[in-house]
This record gives sequence, structure tokens and C-alpha cells, in this order.
Amino acid sequence: MTTDKQVQKHLIRENLRFARLRWGTALNSLTTKTLEFYTREFGFSVPRGDLLLLDRGWYVTHSGLIALAKRKKCCGIQVDAVRNLSDKTKARFTFRAMVFPSSTSVGFVGYGDADPTNVSALVHGSELRVAETRAVNRALRKAYGIGLCSVEELSSGVQKAQPLNELTKLPPQPSGGSGPHGRSIRDHLCQIIRQHELDPNLVKAYAADFCGVKTLKDATREQVETFVNELSEWAERDRNALLCQLNSYLGGKEGAA
Repeated sequence: MTTDKQVQKHLIRENLRFARLRWGTALNSLTTKTLEFYTREFGFSVPRGDLLLLDRGWYVTHSGLIALAKRKKCCGIQVDAVRNLSDKTKARFTFRAMVFPSSTSVGFVGYGDADPTNVSALVHGSELRVAETRAVNRALRKAYGIGLCSVEELSSGVQKAQPLNELTKLPPQPSGGSGPHGRSIRDHLCQIIRQHELDPNLVKAYAADFCGVKTLKDATREQVETFVNELSEWAERDRNALLCQLNSYLGGKEGAA
């Protein structure tokens, strides 16, 4: 019979293996030990998208916090708009969330705000939902003693996405070569971006990082094809986790192309 300790050890091994595959050299002894700690303490799963490594620091995701609340049998979450701090005409919203870990808990409060100046261009028009998510995340982190900031709480400046025809300068394909389903790699990548409404500029930055090159023109065709397949699978499996990963490149990798 499998014990809780065995399940925990298996999750730690799985998290470390997946993290090494995804972030490679960004992992060091400190980030590895931190990952082991949060896996042991809260049962977070890297493959499931509960945690993301951004700038050599771990961040928890909204889906990870909600999954934790479910495992802990949270009694409820109450969310209310703070009207005197909100202005619909300026797309500025503030919410107050209260989490009740147990039926006898007095509740843990968290506030979240969002407006066009502190959210990604990917979610413009959704500031109300972002503010609500941020409030819930803060309340959940307080309720369960999580010191990690959540990805959704990160502020980011507005960036313009580059046109698709300027997305990448992919390595030339051999004569007669084509990407998945008979299309070129470039066409397949553009289709993924359109289908899942991704920011081309952020995808470009992530692609360069994934391939381990300074600019995409330095990547091999095989590297780019592997990236495109990975991007497609991740977008289909968990678009929200993918958006969190892409958001980590906001403001930091303008020169990837």
C-alpha cells in the first residue's frame, strides 16, 4: 500500500525532473531546495502548472492555490468589489476576498487591484477578473501561510505585440521540408498563436530562451520544431499556465529576434 511519504517523494522527483527539462540551467541549489520545500509542504505540482520559475525565483499560480484549497477542504471564499476604489470608466477595479479554511475560521482577507497599467496586454479588457483573481490569491496565500507571490499578482507594463509576419527569422528548411501536418514550422507557429490568442512578442522571447540562443536565427531547425510542438501541446493542455510562463518575459526580452 502506497504511503503519504512515498507519494510525496514521487512528487518531489517528478517536480525536479520536469523543472530540469523546462528550465535547465536556471535551476541551482537554492531554487532546487526551495522547490523541494514547497512540494513537501503544500503538494504543489510543476507539471500541473502550480509553480513557475521566473528570474530564478518560484511563483505560485492561481490554479495551484485553488487546487491546494481543495486538498485542504477549504470551507469557502467570499469575494466583493470595493466600489469606492474602482472606476469602470478607467477599467480600474479593486476586490476584497475572504478565505475560510475551516467552519470555525474568522477568515483571512486579501485585496487585489487591476487596471490597464499593471496587467499584461494579453488580458486587456479583463481587468475586473484579474483584480478578483489577485484578491483571491492573496487571501489564499495568507490562509495557508504561503510566502511565495503568485504570478497573477505581478504587475507588468503594456507592450505592443509584433506583427506575425515579423515574429521570427526561422532557420531555412531543406527543400521539400515541412512542419507538422504538411505546413512549415513558421505557419504552424503562427496558427498556434492565432488559435490560442498568444502574444507573438512574448512567444518569440520564450522561443529563444527555450532553444538556448540569443536570437532565433541562431537556433537549429530541430530546436525550433521541438519548441513549436511543445508550445502546441502546452496551449492545448493548460493555456492559463502557458500565459503565466509567457508573462514572465514582459519587459525583459525585447531583443530576442
